[in-house]
Amino acid sequence: MYNPQLHQLVNNCLQKKAIDIAGKDNLFYTRLVANIASIHYLYNELYKNHPQAEKMFINLIESIRNAYLQRPENLKALDVEKGEKGTWFLSNEITGMSLYVDRFCGNLKNLGSRLDYFNKLGVNFLHLMPVMESPAGESDGGYAVSDFRKVDERFGTLEDLQKLQQKMSTEKMYLMIDIVLNHTSHQHEWAVKAKQGDKKYQDYFYMFDDRYIPNQYDAGMPEVFPESAPGNFTWNEESKKWVMTVFNNYQWDLNYTNPVVLVDMLDNIFFYANLGVDILRIDAPAFIWKKMGTTCQNLPQAHTLLRLIKQCVQAATPGMALLGEAIVAPKEIMKYFGTGMYTAKECDFAYNATQMALQWDALATGDTQVMLAAQHELLQKPYGTTWITYTRCHDDIGLGYDDYMIEHAGYNPYQHRKFLKDYYSGTLQDSPATGALFSVNPKTQDARISGSLASLCGLETALKNHDELQVELSVRKILLMQAQSFFIGGVPMLFYGDEAGYTNDYSYLDDAGKSYDNRWMHRPVINWEKNKNIDVQGTVEHRIFCDTQKLIAIRKKLTMLADFKNLTWLSPFNIHVAGFLRTQDATKLYCVFNFSKQVSYLSWAVFKQHGPEATELYDHWQNKTYNVGFDNQHLIIEPYSFCLLEQR
Repeated sequence: MYNPQLHQLVNNCLQKKAIDIAGKDNLFYTRLVANIASIHYLYNELYKNHPQAEKMFINLIESIRNAYLQRPENLKALDVEKGEKGTWFLSNEITGMSLYVDRFCGNLKNLGSRLDYFNKLGVNFLHLMPVMESPAGESDGGYAVSDFRKVDERFGTLEDLQKLQQKMSTEKMYLMIDIVLNHTSHQHEWAVKAKQGDKKYQDYFYMFDDRYIPNQYDAGMPEVFPESAPGNFTWNEESKKWVMTVFNNYQWDLNYTNPVVLVDMLDNIFFYANLGVDILRIDAPAFIWKKMGTTCQNLPQAHTLLRLIKQCVQAATPGMALLGEAIVAPKEIMKYFGTGMYTAKECDFAYNATQMALQWDALATGDTQVMLAAQHELLQKPYGTTWITYTRCHDDIGLGYDDYMIEHAGYNPYQHRKFLKDYYSGTLQDSPATGALFSVNPKTQDARISGSLASLCGLETALKNHDELQVELSVRKILLMQAQSFFIGGVPMLFYGDEAGYTNDYSYLDDAGKSYDNRWMHRPVINWEKNKNIDVQGTVEHRIFCDTQKLIAIRKKLTMLADFKNLTWLSPFNIHVAGFLRTQDATKLYCVFNFSKQVSYLSWAVFKQHGPEATELYDHWQNKTYNVGFDNQHLIIEPYSFCLLEQR
């Protein structure tokens, strides 16, 4: 509904900086006016009763205005170009890789000289793990930020990051970096001033004189790291106060009930946008709003906050998409795309962590029933949003999918998860996997799994035993896992090293700042001499690299693989085989995956259930044509193999 007072407020803010609303700045003005009612509504949902609400709302508008004015002209042009494409990030032509700059190649300058490596593989989208300043030994892998606008000297300088972005832009590559909205390092300027007794900055955090209020919070809040960082509050001797520290004692949670915090962090978001970031990864958004008497996770206000941020970004820097890193149950993850009138207007991306974990489930059991039981919820993702799909990332593998999904397959949830943990930690007899359990909760026995893609697929064990048959099966498993994540819908994200079959890296045990966290085993230091094997036929590195390269090329070629909500799961004629159909107009691509260590037989009836029956299917993976047989005949799929069958 039109609000003339709100419109006038916008005009007053823009006139202070001589915005040309009828000329060169008209597109920005149109976006802001179109979004301002929504921005005002969302802001009031959170801050209507705050004593500084009116003043800080004006500051919010000024922040949007300033971000637009500071935006380089080439990025404004890209905003228009992306807008003309619509939802540009749904494209089948985007393939990503996530990496630690220092462990991949040393620093940002070196990374700029490695872009040909990504071009060779087919990767055109890089996610740089945190590069902003964080204290050595208390960095949480870079997620304890002490300065949101300064590149850590380990990686180089802000100028190096800008030059890398410019070079990537020239190469038509997309850039994603992280912003940690939930907390700062205790060495951040705000926290330092809070320690010194500055009341303004103490209000940036949750700080209390005694345990009375912290105890009330703790009554409902679970522990994130019960082994290494039990509890949710830490005593700070300098300020003589208890500080909320949900993750680690050196990470202080920001207090978003204070609108000053929102505006200051929004300025940091715009800072990244104006560096040329295409996708901003919002770390741990499930935690950003706290309310006593709740778990302080996935609260409605957290979604309101994210929607408000999205509307502000849409006005000032619309070419930047937002990724919400919410690793939560399927029903909860859908809410991060937005609901109701804000459907597809909250986060543009989310991680398909449930599907990732379900693939590991199927690989261990050879049974796809648990995976299939989850799909009706995952298919609720709204049109216009997309997934990051992946088999590994920097984090552990959680088994947080719902119990009913496991029960659907006839398993006991507790025993089933115990089997998976034993299988991937290598404690189960005859398991080929080499991994470890992370963050074991001694009370509940809940735990997550660490280990590289290759090691969890058995390659480390196979190479150690010089077992060529097991090496072959391990490589098949790696490619099976990657192929399903590549073709299931979303933007596939490789984790660095996986493209060359890197097994666990145990050098972290010699580093006191990392040895306590076994997730570093799947965050390898790249050996570029070893990587030369990608060009040496007969090596494992060559096989995995070239086949990954082929998967990327197939995906880029087939336009039905763009994420236009065009996926249908196939009837489960064989519990070892999971399959889905991707369509575009009359074009059909059947993707079927055998998670069994045995040959599987799939009735040709599967390919006759969706529209006109196929008579001929071309497998893009094996470059082979099949004539569709009778229903009592079968497509034969080798162990841990897959087919990408286009109807001809």
